Amino acid sequence: MDHNRQKKIAVIGDLTGFGRCSLTVSVPVISKLKIQCCPVPTAILSNHTAFRSCFIHDFTDHFLDYTSEWKKLGLKFSGIYTGYLGSREQFAYVTDFIRNFRTEKTIITVDPVMGDNGRAYRGFSDEMFTEMKSLISLADIITPNLTEACILTDTPYKDSGWRMRDLDAMIRKLGQMGPGKIVITGIPQGNFIANLSFEGGNIEKITRQYRIGDQRFGTGDIFASVIAADAVNGIPFALSVRRASRFVRRCILKSIEMELPQTDGVAFEEVLNYLR
Repeated sequence: MDHNRQKKIAVIGDLTGFGRCSLTVSVPVISKLKIQCCPVPTAILSNHTAFRSCFIHDFTDHFLDYTSEWKKLGLKFSGIYTGYLGSREQFAYVTDFIRNFRTEKTIITVDPVMGDNGRAYRGFSDEMFTEMKSLISLADIITPNLTEACILTDTPYKDSGWRMRDLDAMIRKLGQMGPGKIVITGIPQGNFIANLSFEGGNIEKITRQYRIGDQRFGTGDIFASVIAADAVNGIPFALSVRRASRFVRRCILKSIEMELPQTDGVAFEEVLNYLR
């Protein structure tokens, strides 16, 4: 029996029931782009950790049992996309998963979720930063925000005043670590937020958009999901970055219109039909 008649992406991350982030957004976004999304949960949460309280069940101990069943089925993936990883053990499992399931045609996308606004997320250690550097060496595409790009390249973070030559040096340093395609998101430029993309050794361009509203949860997951799916669908990388940026902006505008709390993420469901 052939289970590989359709393009598939394995998406590794946490399953968060409320708050629109990680697998909760990746599954519908990737599915909308006509790719079967196969989730691999690293943890199960009632809601994300920015809420006052939440239930968390660590799924690490079940990772190998879960993915070994896919081996029995002979599953092959057009893409593998990894998001938030919460322990050194998970990094080891994900690395093995990539090595076991990767084929010559598999595109590896790593969203190195480690921090934002100049600070690492709670619980991330220096050892985990080192593990992330090792993981991105296996990637074809990475999508760090500015904070994560600074962490990966040991570059001091600053809230403003980024010059093109500094960004150029940082993104080229990331390129030397392995991935051939990179987009650094969330670069502040006055009243604008910019993304810088890199492909095949060349700086592609900065895409800029006016700042709108406050930062919302899950936007990075939506952005990376579009990038991962577009790569499997053969969409040129620079075009994919623009598409993902425009879609995230549309999601934010709709969420502001609906007056959703920041913690509730973005109302991507309301605008999903714009994603083609």
